[in-house]
Amino acid sequence: MPKSEGTKNRNLGKFIVYISFFIVLIGFSVLLPGKFLTAGNILNILRQTAMISVAAVGMTFAITAGQIDLSTGGVTATASLITALTLQKAPTMAAVLAGILVGLVCGGLNGVILTKCRIPAFIVTLGTSSVYTGIARSLTNLEAVPITNETFTNYFGSGNLGVIPTLFFWTIILTLAGQYLYKKTSFGRAVLAVGGNESAARYSGINTDSIKFWSMVICGLAASCAGILYAGRMHGARYTYGENDSMNIIAAVVIGGTSFSGGKGTVLGTLIGSLVIGMLNNGLLLLGLSVNAQMIARGIVIIVAVSLSLREKKVD
Repeated sequence: MPKSEGTKNRNLGKFIVYISFFIVLIGFSVLLPGKFLTAGNILNILRQTAMISVAAVGMTFAITAGQIDLSTGGVTATASLITALTLQKAPTMAAVLAGILVGLVCGGLNGVILTKCRIPAFIVTLGTSSVYTGIARSLTNLEAVPITNETFTNYFGSGNLGVIPTLFFWTIILTLAGQYLYKKTSFGRAVLAVGGNESAARYSGINTDSIKFWSMVICGLAASCAGILYAGRMHGARYTYGENDSMNIIAAVVIGGTSFSGGKGTVLGTLIGSLVIGMLNNGLLLLGLSVNAQMIARGIVIIVAVSLSLREKKVD
């Protein structure tokens, strides 16, 4: 392929997430006048996508490092339940820390199996997804755990800061923290190097196993944060939280500009990607389409996004 054409494709790849965002925004605004582009609905989309956005921050690190995590749903559910159960006997911050600990342990276990047993991340997290989901189901024998602690629900779910939902506030804080770690630290640069060419990264002195391990830990941590926010928003915890989120999270990351084969990405782009998925789900629902139609649409979006990602990688 001529160099100029390759450069043109790379430049297009950088802006595809923003083009997608405006196409979806304008498209549904035209199809749903007076319904889609309203303050109330926009705030609703921000609330609905917050948990996906937060979990996708961690997934960005995993995919950039050339890995993937399919266990996020199980981690999210387990973290939400542990948080809710801890709130029954302990202060708010203790419950939040307990939920975060779940993510660190689950992500750490994924990382240890991945790096010590030399099993592909896809297989590792497919297996641990079943383990974590089973733990979540057994914690309360499928029973929901209500949360009556108003401090927790106000700060971590259903509250507002002025007119802005606290859920979106946490989304911005965690996205900015992820972007700083990704772009401004040696760890972030190492993640990009390992995902781009693991052998070259190893020969340059990077501990590739350590980078992959911590990428999985960050992914688990982000999934647990999503579980905490689920519990706050819903005023309770259930084993079903996050069970259908994995594909949305991966789609948000890839649509956001992270290469599915690793070595390239952006956390800020992931946030825009999650909003695209959120607007798509919301718009299809307002159009009166069934859940089945939404699933089909999401599947098509994922296929197209991954295809563009792999094509751009081939050009590079």
